[in-house]
Amino acid sequence: MKIDSDFLPEKQCVVIDIGTKYTKFGFATEHSPRCIIRTFCEIDGIPIPDIYKYNNVQKLTLALSNFMHLLFYKHALVAPKDKKVIIVESLLSPTKFKEILAKVLFITYEIASLCFVPSHCASLFTLGISTALVLDVGYKEAVLIPVCEGVPVLRLWQAMPLAGEIVEEQIKTRVDIGQLTLNQSVDVIAEDIKARTCFVTLRKRAKILATGQSIEPKTTNVEYHIDGERSVSILGDVRETVYDVLFEENIDEMSLTTMILETLNNSNVDIRLKLAENIVLIGGTVMAKGFMARLKEELLEKLKSSKYSKLKITKFKFHVSPVYENYISWLGGSIFGSTNNLNILSQTRENYINENYVPDWPTTFTRKKIE
Repeated sequence: MKIDSDFLPEKQCVVIDIGTKYTKFGFATEHSPRCIIRTFCEIDGIPIPDIYKYNNVQKLTLALSNFMHLLFYKHALVAPKDKKVIIVESLLSPTKFKEILAKVLFITYEIASLCFVPSHCASLFTLGISTALVLDVGYKEAVLIPVCEGVPVLRLWQAMPLAGEIVEEQIKTRVDIGQLTLNQSVDVIAEDIKARTCFVTLRKRAKILATGQSIEPKTTNVEYHIDGERSVSILGDVRETVYDVLFEENIDEMSLTTMILETLNNSNVDIRLKLAENIVLIGGTVMAKGFMARLKEELLEKLKSSKYSKLKITKFKFHVSPVYENYISWLGGSIFGSTNNLNILSQTRENYINENYVPDWPTTFTRKKIE
């Protein structure tokens, strides 16, 4: 009996968001990733701290091939052959990394098609909006990109090394965690302390604590335990001030706050107010308790300076994410994978083999959005 192909189920589309520290993996149309694992790539037994900045092509190809095998066969329990794949990528993802990843997926794992979707645009799919100021604060850096009518305004993007890593460095400096590192690395413990015990304090309290003065009510100290035997005391002042480094200006008078204000200052006058009232925060670091409130405080305070008075902005509005901010971009990729645009913008394995070329998303994704 012949079966009409129209009634055959569509091949499941895989959505992958490879972050510097964590990778999210799942399937299109689902509301959350199937797994979130560390982006663990190693070469000759040595872990790569940042795969996006590794330059050795042969070794990076092998590392990505091993990582994809781990991701598909151990964590997701699905064969990649003939699957449609969406890669949610950052604007700052190097072209060389993108080309190597495409080669691994098409040649080694024989996927059916591949589509790269910019993470800042993908995050807006989850909110149903097309214009916003998207701030991604991940592990290595904060990346700010305005998106207007679905198109990233590339001339206004900004990036600074103000993210989770610098907060963890503060913890390593101010907390004696050497005694807890028998079975775990310092980095793992610092990350856990950050997630479990620390938060972003109010601007007023931060200013007082920075001078060394005491303040009421005091934040309580907590004991951080490991293995049920060893522990270290996390002081209250440390718990509420380790995130302050994200809001402190450097020698160029730049911080997370001024990144936003400078972008608004350099944008077209007719779009400034709309961007200021549509700020979207994504990335694991913005999940810290009090982050959004502190950023809003800092923005309003900075507006009082003469440098930004001409902006004529009196308020800032932040969108509330429908999911945890660390995988909002992945969810956007999942939503995108359920639309007809996937087939239009994807590159098939046949085309890749014939052309040996990976199209850049600004020339494909944004053009289709305009049309």
